[in-house]
Amino acid sequence: MDLISNLSLGFGVAFTPINLLYAFIGCLLGTLIGVLPGVGPVATIAMLLPATYALPPVSALIMLAGIYYGAQYGGSTTAILVNLPGESSSVVTVIDGYQMARQGRAGPALAAAGLGSFFAGCVGTLILAGFAAPLTEVAFKFGPAEYFSLMVLGLIGAVVLASGSLVKAIAMIVLGLLLGLVGTDVNSGVARFSFDIPELTDGIGFITLAMGVFGYGEIIANLGKSEEHREVFTNKVQGLMPTKQDFKRMLPAVMRGTALGSALGILPGGGALLSAFAAYTVEKKTKLQPGEVPFGKGNIRGVTAPESANNAGSQTSFIPLLTLGIPPNAVMALMVGAMTIHNIQPGPQVMTSNPQLFWGLIASMWIGNAMLVILNL
Repeated sequence: MDLISNLSLGFGVAFTPINLLYAFIGCLLGTLIGVLPGVGPVATIAMLLPATYALPPVSALIMLAGIYYGAQYGGSTTAILVNLPGESSSVVTVIDGYQMARQGRAGPALAAAGLGSFFAGCVGTLILAGFAAPLTEVAFKFGPAEYFSLMVLGLIGAVVLASGSLVKAIAMIVLGLLLGLVGTDVNSGVARFSFDIPELTDGIGFITLAMGVFGYGEIIANLGKSEEHREVFTNKVQGLMPTKQDFKRMLPAVMRGTALGSALGILPGGGALLSAFAAYTVEKKTKLQPGEVPFGKGNIRGVTAPESANNAGSQTSFIPLLTLGIPPNAVMALMVGAMTIHNIQPGPQVMTSNPQLFWGLIASMWIGNAMLVILNL
């Protein structure tokens, strides 16, 4: 009964006109940021932090949270329509989403991404509300050995994810590790492979690489063709609703993606990006049903699973922040900054000393998810 009374308190806070307005502003901004490749929620929240000085603490955090999980929705739009991942966690959606668009099924792909995201977002918020404290204890048990194992699992997953030559897949992983060495060493503070270029001291951003590989590569390849052979989508997206067969295939993928995203979102460094890649890897290993399109050729499961996972991961990444004051990723670190601006100490005491903020933020996520599915569809 405590959960029901706490949620009723939260919805009472979230349903005030000012908080509904800022939830909508956050969701709208997040969607637009997700659609714009290369911007991302980190830069947006960083730029908007000074603007939150004048806002009430609950409204400010509701808006910033809306930007974060809203970007996970918006990132799939350009990934599906124009082969440009708007957000780093949408990179894997490009593989099958764009192929569906090329086959004239952009509408079902967008609807599958939106509906999968909505379901996963709602489940992720429910987990945040009901299991925040015990789930954080699980994350605490992860030490150096577990994180090393998780990284190795990620690298193995990248090999499994790749199609074609195994040698090429391993070569690209080694190249990725070499690119990851560029930047400032965490322990010594020495710049590695920056070649006296100040911009390289922060390292090479993942979204920059994704834009180059997926975005500009596609643009250059398109421009290299004669005008009549170029792929340009000028028609309106029609027939949004997936077919009955699509729904049958989507449902298990959404469930698996949501479960994976919810678990990986709690772990520091996990969140939306790792969740999306892990979910796609799992789907690829799942047996194809008779008559189902292969992965990489426009399989709807390749869209719904990662989109569900990245949304569930973005919601559950609030668990270590709100219960322990430990930010699991860069966006959550900025949320800590926003809380500090308003004299709120992130940690277990937030739940007891400021229940309106804690439960109001959680309730606003359900409202935000409903706003986002309408906005995106």
